[in-house]
Amino acid sequence: MPKMKTRRGAAKRFAKTGSGKFKRRKQGLRHILTKKNAKRKSRLGKSATVDSANIGQVKRMLPYA
Repeated sequence: MPKMKTRRGAAKRFAKTGSGKFKRRKQGLRHILTKKNAKRKSRLGKSATVDSANIGQVKRMLPYA
């Protein structure tokens, strides 16, 4: 059986944590930042975990993560 390929775009966006969860960046910190307050931008800068509804998709995209 041939090797499974990793989705390279997903590999750049998600990282596996020590406990087995997947880490991701939050959306909304690329542009149109003037109307967002400092507290909101600070929260958007922190990482988040992938929701349980999407973990299966991420696992399929990253078979060796």
